[in-house]
Amino acid sequence: MMTRTVFILLISSLCTLSYCTPRTEPAQTEVLTPVDSISKDSAVIMETLPPHIEIEKELLYDKHTLEDTYLYKDTTREFQWEKMKERLSLLESIQREPSQWAILQNYKNRNGEAPLVKVFKRDAYKRVSDTLGVERYQSAPLYLLTDTVIPEIYGRDGSLVRIKAMDEDSKFARIQTVYDGEEEWYAPKKYIKQIGDTVVFDKAIFVDRHNQNIATLEHVGSKWLVRSMNPATTGQHRPPYAQETPLGMYVLQEKKSRMIYLVDGSKETGGFAPYANRFTNGAYIHGVPVNAPRKSLIEYSPSLGTTPRSHMCVRNATSHAQFVYDWAPVNETIVFVLE
Repeated sequence: MMTRTVFILLISSLCTLSYCTPRTEPAQTEVLTPVDSISKDSAVIMETLPPHIEIEKELLYDKHTLEDTYLYKDTTREFQWEKMKERLSLLESIQREPSQWAILQNYKNRNGEAPLVKVFKRDAYKRVSDTLGVERYQSAPLYLLTDTVIPEIYGRDGSLVRIKAMDEDSKFARIQTVYDGEEEWYAPKKYIKQIGDTVVFDKAIFVDRHNQNIATLEHVGSKWLVRSMNPATTGQHRPPYAQETPLGMYVLQEKKSRMIYLVDGSKETGGFAPYANRFTNGAYIHGVPVNAPRKSLIEYSPSLGTTPRSHMCVRNATSHAQFVYDWAPVNETIVFVLE
């Protein structure tokens, strides 16, 4: 009996020890990658990093040239080179792989008024717009891949897109946006202008609404060369006729040596704007407007580079507008409008 009691006490003691003694986890071994080797994942990451952008000045147009920073009244204005680099990095990145490029087009609703989106509002101009503020007028309807009955949003005229699929038996094409996120949509083919897979976007125009200036750049070798740095005047918010120049990324679509404009609210000719380069809706990069009945060109206006005052267009010195007109090819030049 005594022997049995001792045995039970011994077993109890061992059990108590097993519960009170903390368990020791097996030691973890850290595997270090040699510093002189690159993993496959690292190589993929390196490939997706934005390219380094180097900007250098080599002007082709040197009239009315502004400095990097300059005084305007009691403030300092500037060329926003860092923001330009971000957009040039995007422009280079999207061209790393061949793509079937296209432009969304619906200037003056020539391809048909876009259907109503699911959720819309009326803006200050009493026009229908989507939840992002893009107006129905002159835009293309974009549909979710799961719903081709009612469009979700509108795509601005002049927007650059990739064609992902184009079925001959369908009235829709599957496209991908490239600015403000790469999203895929369905768009009716009639709103799409294909520009092929061999085009190279090596010229860019930057319109700065905040600083009221414009810069042109060209990709040569490994650098982006500044070709001009000039004052400009963008669109103002003045319903129902004048609108802000819309922010975004566009393709230069059309040129007119003289763009005729009308007197607000009438069909009467108000005059013309020389060397007009259209990039979205009715927005042109053009020279100093010439009001009727005058016929001769005006080189410069003191209002350039001051405050927004056009109807949507980007006013320039007339000789600079002519430079852009001659230098920038249609369907191959990108226009960035930034704040």
